[in-house]
Amino acid sequence: MTSLICTLQHHQDDVNWCAFAAKLLATCSGDKTLRIYDARDFSELPFSPLTGHGYTVHCCCFSACGQFLASCSTDATTVIWSMVSGEIEAVLEHPGRSPVRICAFSPDSLHLVSGASDGTLALWDFPSRQLRRTGAVNDTTMVACSFSPCSQMFMTGSTYGDLRLWDLRMNQLHAEKNAHDLGVSCCTFAPSILSGGQVVQFRVASCGQDSLLKIWAINKFSSGAYKMKLLHMLTGQSAPVLSCAYSSDGQLLVSGYVTACAFSPTSPLIATGSMDKTVNIWRLEDGCSGNGGKLLPEESAQTSIKGRASGGRSKLLVSDWSEDDVSQWLLEEGLEGLVDRFKANNIDGTELLSLTKETLASELHVESVGLRSKLLRKVEELKSDSVCLGIPDEFLCPITRELMKEPVIAAGELRSSIVCFIITLCLFVVFTQFFPLQTDGYSYEKEAIESWISTKNRSSPMTNLPLLTTLLTPNHTLKMAIGRWKTSH
Repeated sequence: MTSLICTLQHHQDDVNWCAFAAKLLATCSGDKTLRIYDARDFSELPFSPLTGHGYTVHCCCFSACGQFLASCSTDATTVIWSMVSGEIEAVLEHPGRSPVRICAFSPDSLHLVSGASDGTLALWDFPSRQLRRTGAVNDTTMVACSFSPCSQMFMTGSTYGDLRLWDLRMNQLHAEKNAHDLGVSCCTFAPSILSGGQVVQFRVASCGQDSLLKIWAINKFSSGAYKMKLLHMLTGQSAPVLSCAYSSDGQLLVSGYVTACAFSPTSPLIATGSMDKTVNIWRLEDGCSGNGGKLLPEESAQTSIKGRASGGRSKLLVSDWSEDDVSQWLLEEGLEGLVDRFKANNIDGTELLSLTKETLASELHVESVGLRSKLLRKVEELKSDSVCLGIPDEFLCPITRELMKEPVIAAGELRSSIVCFIITLCLFVVFTQFFPLQTDGYSYEKEAIESWISTKNRSSPMTNLPLLTTLLTPNHTLKMAIGRWKTSH
């Protein structure tokens, strides 16, 4: 459920975008201005409004630390603003001087992408404010852009209706043509990464003038190949879907016939901007129930679509399922031919989650390759659905997406942007306890990361950066937090 807590009425034209940082809310408008608010009480800051663009401001976005704000405009520039003083730090002129419609920071704040009305893209090195590379898609307007959580690639969407995946060399990794046949309005990466076997998976949401919200999976294979597939097409809205955004934990997805929407990264709040010149601030009263046509828990929607969870079993962690629960799940998934075999081998929830192609073939004697693949695909969906149970994402192993039993910390390469991010959130003691500075930023299930290290050339599963050592440090604080959570649930 959501409740409206305040309405901001300072803009004199359509509100085109809104963006949250930890302590700030930024909005931009056709009135050529940006307005900056304190995210605690939504009072306007003394240096607001920001007036540096000559025409409509289409988009704005914060750097990871919230120290800088980027905005782009019909005046063919992307302006970098200091959020300390409100002063202009830099003006980036788009190649070709075409109106700039979209801009996006990478999560590590090392890069900034801007997209224009002539289909061109500019990739900027943010620390130096220098143009690094350009790209283009002919005969279209770039209107959507989002970086992956690993900062190594980004997705763009255009009025032509296509979604395109790019790397930092401006190579097109994948093109999904006619993703929205009347044009893309917005696209956004989910903040989490799913890893397993030889595949790393990202999730992307996109919306368009066709009144559809789509959820995509992008699989990156160890060979370097990428494959994009449609997971769900959500048809609950009867008007063009103009904007969408994930919550910071990836558990919720908001979309609507509003020009802009954004989740606060630190509070249960959503900001929406509209063509009526206003910005509404909504409070989430219960993030997992009652979407009211505005708020959509992504994985809950998937469960509803597929009709999987039922009865008391849906309230249990999969790892806590009994053998009977597993049998019931097999029946619901159309895998009744495996029930007797699983019962004979005492397969409970824990065993189910640990199944591999090898164990299915050699120990359970499932000879059909198709049946093995179907079962493992269903098991992966179960792992993804764990967010529906309200499990905090930091309690799930990034590799297995299962609740961790023996969380450990892996040592990785330290990035200055990570330091900046952690300093910004230094008051959040739990974060710093879970993710010490000398790590790659993640805790893992001990067995999973040991297996990863032995087969993956000692690179971080989440960042692909080298692990400085194979030494694993038990994360006692996280283990105790998981224990307390399990006791209370």
